[in-house]
Amino acid sequence: MRKIGVYTNFVDAHYQETINAVAAQAGFSAAYYDSGKDQDRFAAEIGEYEVLFGYVPTSLLPKAKSLRWLCAASAGVDHLLDGALWPRPDCLLSNSSGAYGPTISEHILMVLLMLLRRMPEYETDLRDRRWTFYTPIRSITGSHIVMLGTGDIGSHTARRLKALGASVTGVCRSGKSAEPAFDAVLPIRELDSVLPRADALIMALPATRETAGILSRERIALLPPTAYVVNVGRGSAVDQDALAGALQSRRLAGASLDVTVPEPLPADHPLWTCPNTILTPHISGNMSLGLTCDLDVDMFCRDLERYAAGEPLLNLVDRSLGY
Repeated sequence: MRKIGVYTNFVDAHYQETINAVAAQAGFSAAYYDSGKDQDRFAAEIGEYEVLFGYVPTSLLPKAKSLRWLCAASAGVDHLLDGALWPRPDCLLSNSSGAYGPTISEHILMVLLMLLRRMPEYETDLRDRRWTFYTPIRSITGSHIVMLGTGDIGSHTARRLKALGASVTGVCRSGKSAEPAFDAVLPIRELDSVLPRADALIMALPATRETAGILSRERIALLPPTAYVVNVGRGSAVDQDALAGALQSRRLAGASLDVTVPEPLPADHPLWTCPNTILTPHISGNMSLGLTCDLDVDMFCRDLERYAAGEPLLNLVDRSLGY
């Protein structure tokens, strides 16, 4: 029987039962490995699997001699794009884009509200036992939000922002989106035209050649001093030195960064001491929310059925583009 290897830290007995049922119907058997404990056993057996699902270490991927399809449990797959990693050039790569929209959009709302309502300032004062009152605060209602990246995360975020009274301009490679919550969607070449009127710039971009450094020093200078920057995509999209300088000089109102370069951020990095800055250790997504796990497994099972039937995968990644 053809074999599936599942290498994760979140697939419990309930998810195993779900995957087993779909796998058996498709003519596969599945084996499960705890990615926190079973790397040696997984490494010894990885060559047996036609299909892999989960967080496969790049160091082990070349040993997957029977591999035909890898389904990454993450949305980002930039670490899997090097052709030298793959045991054969025709291996399929899919991701789990579509599983993370709910949890990451809620993180975005949380940090944006914290910035608008001046929570970083209150947290600083309360640590020093100072009872203060800051005014004015700002609201999502009436704000103009620029959403850089209009995929699953950007669309979920736009819906939530729209429900709270914001206007949302999406910016993406194609300049097109089917999501009705966007008031307008522009191609990236028009990004500079909307930055000067942004109350917040939210970034949810994959790591590709085109997105590297997209928030440059020059574009940071286009943002008004009242603007906030929120990045949940990849740290490589931001000129961090320029951003830190703008925050330290109060050239920008604040920022929230869930992703940085490098990760972890060194203890002496200037971003740690920037005013009105929220830093989180790449936790806006991950598998801490049960709904994310449900969606991730459901998406893998759906594509497993399509793979077994010889149909195109719904979450297929173009390795030349990175998404």
